Amino acid sequence: MIVNMGFISEVFGYVLNFLYGIFNNYGIAIIVFSVLLRIILIPITIKQQKALKKNAKLQKEMKEIQEKYRSNPERLNQETIELYKREKMGPFSGCLSGILQIVIILSVFWLVSKPLTYMKKINPEIIEKYAQELKEDGTNSSYTEIAIINKKAAEDPEVYINMEFLGLDLSKVPTQSLDDYKVYIIPILYVISSIISIKLTTKMSNKNNTKKEKKLLCEANDKDNIKEEKQPDEMEMMQQMNNNMSYMMPIMSVLIAIIAPLGLALYWFISNVLMIIERLIIDKFINQKEEIENE
Repeated sequence: MIVNMGFISEVFGYVLNFLYGIFNNYGIAIIVFSVLLRIILIPITIKQQKALKKNAKLQKEMKEIQEKYRSNPERLNQETIELYKREKMGPFSGCLSGILQIVIILSVFWLVSKPLTYMKKINPEIIEKYAQELKEDGTNSSYTEIAIINKKAAEDPEVYINMEFLGLDLSKVPTQSLDDYKVYIIPILYVISSIISIKLTTKMSNKNNTKKEKKLLCEANDKDNIKEEKQPDEMEMMQQMNNNMSYMMPIMSVLIAIIAPLGLALYWFISNVLMIIERLIIDKFINQKEEIENE
């Protein structure tokens, strides 16, 4: 059972319907919707990138605290809490982006699964009437509203949505259209973009960690100290948790995309491409600027 994010899906539906009214094409409307949503999320993304970078910087101070108070666990915990307070950082500040992604994923899923409800705002009684007629005709579908669009649009223009996009029918569900290879084009592109995104994130993380480790090794005074610094600490565990989240989100998205109408995979693919561009820009113009200022 996928959690229904009704209110957010309603808001997204108004925006998507407005864009559809302009372009009269579901695919183009989804692409523009994706661009607008990424633009709105830029401040949050920048804040999140800064928070993750700040977490990485705090590791050095955490290691010093661990070395100084390793024989006093109570004082160690106290100093760790003070460090978080002083730097105005929460222990799970890096998880905000992942939580936000989950909320958006679920909201867009319901938006594309029930476009008559959330996008077209069709009267529920009319939807129920058509659903009953389809059931009596022997039409069974996991996505009733998509079936209504395909079967009833000819007799009722109100439920019509132009879902043809570059030769693809965005109303089709990959797992229900096994004989149509074209339905896998967008999900495959999404998987490729996810792999690129993960590799990019890993590369950026390794780059920062390599610089940090070199600095720590230069400051080490003896072998015991070096061994101690190599031990994983709370900050590193948080970083690992964030890295795991970056892998879990694409996997979760793919599993949902192949059982959902193709419009969802299109949204995620476009969002992924935009996110990759966004990360490159942030890394170049924001992270590098901070590195110069801290030198």
